[in-house]
Amino acid sequence: SNRVLIDPFTMLVPKANRQKVYSYLFKEGVLVCKKDVAAPKHSEIDVPNLHVMKLLQSLKSKGYVKEDFNWQYFYYFLTNEGIEFLRKYLNLPEEIVPATLKKPRTAAAARPEGAQRPEGGRPQGRGAGRF
Repeated sequence: SNRVLIDPFTMLVPKANRQKVYSYLFKEGVLVCKKDVAAPKHSEIDVPNLHVMKLLQSLKSKGYVKEDFNWQYFYYFLTNEGIEFLRKYLNLPEEIVPATLKKPRTAAAARPEGAQRPEGGRPQGRGAGRF
């Protein structure tokens, strides 16, 4: 007989769904997933929640993401190895990095040119002039 043996614990995820999950994870650098195998869709990605859970479980076992679990939610964070893996898988150039690695704009850079803080250099809050 020429039967194909299928491992009952293997999850076959369509390539389009894998692409959506990996793209989202690379773009954000982090992913939150509710522990709910029956949820029809993930809260952020148009993919069944079970597919997201299983794909990230696989990435975790390979060391590509770190996992935290709290109050029935999984929190996944890309590792450096994971960034390299996803960059190859998604065929992205070196310049493109996850949002978690982008430098935040500083408050001084966000202030328009020439705009100064009030006299004394400190912001004036609710307690201004009390002392």
